[in-house]
Amino acid sequence: MSSPSAVSSATSGLNLAQQEAVNYMHGPCLVLAGAGSGKTRVITQKIARLIQAGLKPEQIAAITFTNKAAAEMRERAKALIGKQAKGVLICTFHALGVRMLRQDGEVLGLKPQFSILDSDDVTSIIKDAGGSVDAATARQWQWTISGWKNMGLNAAQAAAQANGDEERQIALVMARYEERLAAYQSVDFDDLVSLPLKLLREHEAVRSKWQAALGHVLVDEYQDTNATQYEVLKLLVGERGRFTAVGDDDQSIYGWRGATLDNLKKLPQDYPNLKVVKLEQNYRSTSAILRAANNVIGPNPKLFPKTLFSELGEGEPVRVLDCDSEEHEAERVVARIQSLRAGAELQPVGSQHKEWKDFCVLYRANHMAKPFEKAFRKAQIPYKVSGGQSFFDRAEIKDLCSWMVLLVNNDNNQAFIRSVTTPKRGIGHTTLAALGKFGDQYKLSLFESLFSNSLSSVLPAKAVGSLQEFGRYLNDLEYRAKRTVGAEDARAFLNDWLKEIDYEKHLYDGEDSEKVAAARWSNVMDFCDWMAQRCGGQIDDASGATLEKPTKTMLEVVQTIALLSTISEREGDQDVVTLSTLHASKGLEWPHVVLAGVNEGLLPFKLDDDDGSNTGSIEVRLQEERRLMYVGITRAQRTLAVNWLRKRKKGRDMIPGVPSRFIAEMGLDKTTIREDPREKLKALRAEFAKKAADAAAAAAASQGR
Repeated sequence: MSSPSAVSSATSGLNLAQQEAVNYMHGPCLVLAGAGSGKTRVITQKIARLIQAGLKPEQIAAITFTNKAAAEMRERAKALIGKQAKGVLICTFHALGVRMLRQDGEVLGLKPQFSILDSDDVTSIIKDAGGSVDAATARQWQWTISGWKNMGLNAAQAAAQANGDEERQIALVMARYEERLAAYQSVDFDDLVSLPLKLLREHEAVRSKWQAALGHVLVDEYQDTNATQYEVLKLLVGERGRFTAVGDDDQSIYGWRGATLDNLKKLPQDYPNLKVVKLEQNYRSTSAILRAANNVIGPNPKLFPKTLFSELGEGEPVRVLDCDSEEHEAERVVARIQSLRAGAELQPVGSQHKEWKDFCVLYRANHMAKPFEKAFRKAQIPYKVSGGQSFFDRAEIKDLCSWMVLLVNNDNNQAFIRSVTTPKRGIGHTTLAALGKFGDQYKLSLFESLFSNSLSSVLPAKAVGSLQEFGRYLNDLEYRAKRTVGAEDARAFLNDWLKEIDYEKHLYDGEDSEKVAAARWSNVMDFCDWMAQRCGGQIDDASGATLEKPTKTMLEVVQTIALLSTISEREGDQDVVTLSTLHASKGLEWPHVVLAGVNEGLLPFKLDDDDGSNTGSIEVRLQEERRLMYVGITRAQRTLAVNWLRKRKKGRDMIPGVPSRFIAEMGLDKTTIREDPREKLKALRAEFAKKAADAAAAAAASQGR
């Protein structure tokens, strides 16, 4: 157990509001944590305080929304309370759902080894459930079904409240989709919250078990919870209501994916003895930046009014830059970054905020990154596009990985479903559904079921023949992979495999654009080259030299395939400028931030696209866009520049640009600097040249003496 002195020493650095939040442990508590107010510190300190008060680490759950946030929280908890942090359940809502379903899902008909489908798998099944519609329609249906699930609705309930023929059709597809999931012993991402809710609602023994196990639940980013997650929380904590919800209504920017501020409104109603603590001191930004943020968020209606303040000083004024076009804006951003770095070099300390990773450019939509990428490449500025798709998340790479996973784990039903249907081999979802029911009845995996003597009793001979042919091919592939050693043999193995399954044809048949198909095939070749090199032997490196690496069999390399999605450089270790959407920037911070393209139609985003029949809907969207601007402003620690475009692209046309209403709402002083950073950079370079000349003259004079 943590010693009282250790905990009191740690909490001595908290301000009064933070201490109040940490020390309130006996009932429901809402911590309104403004941007940069130290909410993660409060959560980890409260975990330590709860343990000091007598709770076992295993009785505490801290739930957040991303794996990255959970990992950071675990590290902080470990630094504070040591080994005891291992016992605390720190995870996402979805990871908690997996744990609950693995332990207790059998009462819902789920085996402990159920599979979790990814988005591409879901699209494929929905296409089939809808009669093989095109992928775009299937994804639209997928989005609607996901929304219903986040509202806690099943197919029957969705059908009962469907509005119009289209929604009734989607509800029917949802029913077929649910049948297929059950038959495949699979769940989708939304099920990881909706099914635990069903567990807790309908099975008292399970509910009592989890309520007894958890003495206190902490929820991070509470404003991002949806209706289903709130119901799960209520059932987990029961009537005692021992929980701490930490959030900020001013940073609720995920309404489009089901997050609802209603959950904040409900807390005082559902828990009349709710303790509300406001964290208003910001430890991130200067007063100039916070003043702009407070002004922007001011027009939004307040659930719990608060005003951020900082003791970091006034700081640099916020810059507003008007740019002629997207390309001109990108040039100005390059000049701004270069001038700030040059300015840092001229400072006495000379090392503050001059690294590339100290700079970030934020924008409303992904397509806005392109001009900056071009300008950064031209200026040789290293950068990363945050939130960009990982190579291993590409559909074609996931296809190949599913085959690899199945080679080393025949019992992986998710990998089996993807492999047996990609490319198509005449085995449809009706056959797979019957196979799934058969496997469930006899407690066999889908692969094991292929070779059961009883399979012919539930499937026609042709279907059994196709399935067993696939099984025999997979066994043969495994046999060959065991005997494939070194890079050269691995390349031959992979090339033969792709020809045998006709994967290149599958890619070209599935794309309207030959150019897109060729790009996807190029990704496949890159993947095969990467896999082959991992098999070792004589390998040519980038410089053309031949290296000798230890050889491995293809199967040995394949056994590491489950780790592929984690193979990427750690973001924190990269000294690069960040290009990011505003949504992806939430929770992060940088010394120097540029908000790009702050124009009407971009931020706020296309409010006039509404048909005008729902003024209330437009106002709700405007409020969320304003919160998005607020999030962008509060990412900045030391300097903030806000850009708007005099002309901007819309399709193939250039249209006049109008500065966003949010710029006026920032309430900046009329003397705010509207500078051209290129002129500042010229002046800094001249100053550098003068200093160098003075130093050279001084050195010459010294030698002359």
